[in-house]
Amino acid sequence: MKFDKYNIVSSVKKRLEEIGFKRPTDIQFKAIPHILEGEDVLAIAQTGTGKTAAFVIPTLHRIEAYRDRPIKGATPICIVMVPTHELAIQIHKVFLDLGQYTSVVTAAIYGGAEQDSQIAKLKKGVDVLIATPGRLFDLRAQGHLILSAVETLILDEADQMLRLGFMKDIEDIMKRLPKKRQTLFFSATIDEKIKELAYSLVLKPIRIQISPKDPVNKNIDHGVTFVEMDDKRFFLERIIKENPTKKILVFVRTKVRAERVVKAMERAGIASKSIHGGKEQHDRSEILDEFREGKSLVLIATDVSARGIDIPDVDYVINYDLPDIAETYVHRVGRTGRGVKRGKAITFCSTEEIPLLEEIEKWMDKKVKVLQISLEDYELTLDLSDVASFSIKDAMKEIAIAEQESLERKKKKKKK
Repeated sequence: MKFDKYNIVSSVKKRLEEIGFKRPTDIQFKAIPHILEGEDVLAIAQTGTGKTAAFVIPTLHRIEAYRDRPIKGATPICIVMVPTHELAIQIHKVFLDLGQYTSVVTAAIYGGAEQDSQIAKLKKGVDVLIATPGRLFDLRAQGHLILSAVETLILDEADQMLRLGFMKDIEDIMKRLPKKRQTLFFSATIDEKIKELAYSLVLKPIRIQISPKDPVNKNIDHGVTFVEMDDKRFFLERIIKENPTKKILVFVRTKVRAERVVKAMERAGIASKSIHGGKEQHDRSEILDEFREGKSLVLIATDVSARGIDIPDVDYVINYDLPDIAETYVHRVGRTGRGVKRGKAITFCSTEEIPLLEEIEKWMDKKVKVLQISLEDYELTLDLSDVASFSIKDAMKEIAIAEQESLERKKKKKKK
């Protein structure tokens, strides 16, 4: 079924046609009709399968088609709750894009940015408010936001919100929302805690699960290669230099690691930028825009951004460090192979990270394909590197830092 056959307002159809949206993806095909009918939906779908549009399209229609009130200040009709600044900004852009020919007014509020401009937007009146739980809770507590008119609540990436400790904020917000509302619950992963949260919020939901047996999008070729911690920068350098026109997203564990990788690439004559929680929101947005537009081709990121980077045409995702949480692997690699395009994801696994790899494979219930490197090729990669000549003192310093990080991870694991 094509979008032009859907019972949605002409203003949304016109925009979908302009941007080449002809047929819905699986998650859109299964979710949109139920959302249009006003039903609660619990949807589990892989990253990159079009789940944002799956709730944006019908939400725009329902507000535009059934608007029975003027836009009122600080009383949104729809709330979209998300875990990160980047995801709030990204979803806001999708609403603006797909709602270009509608009268629907949207705004995004999130921490890390001054709140006066956000309050000013609320006072002017909004229909759809995209928000991180903390800032939403703060502005409501300060009296700048009224939730009594909310007809639709959308939780996107709820598992990440739980992981970031937003559960109490979410519960407090729920108490202030009308009991009679539509609730849409979207996530790429699900476990017992997520099920418990979901079923406490939704009433007899329509459950939709896309490709549950393999959480990684079928458009992604992903594999792991075994590289020792101190050699990873040489292999990253090689991949980048062998793919000079490709857009490459590199994930590391900490902001310190991110800056160190940027410097290592700089020594190799490679321009790259980093994005992590230690940077101001304005700088993070600017760096993301440059990567999105292709002005910079190599971006080093921490997991604070894994859920918010919806960048077209990311050719490679490199897991420079393995994530501490198995599910995060899916969200990382899901930054490539989006929509109908294919993508590649390569994981560098050091000896001390093998337990993390095993946790990922256990969680996915399948092995990650091993990309074999011959000893000769391994040594050649190190020999040809432009950063291989930096001082022994620098190398020892990096090894010491890596060992310290490994020790801290082991301590955390013991505490758990």
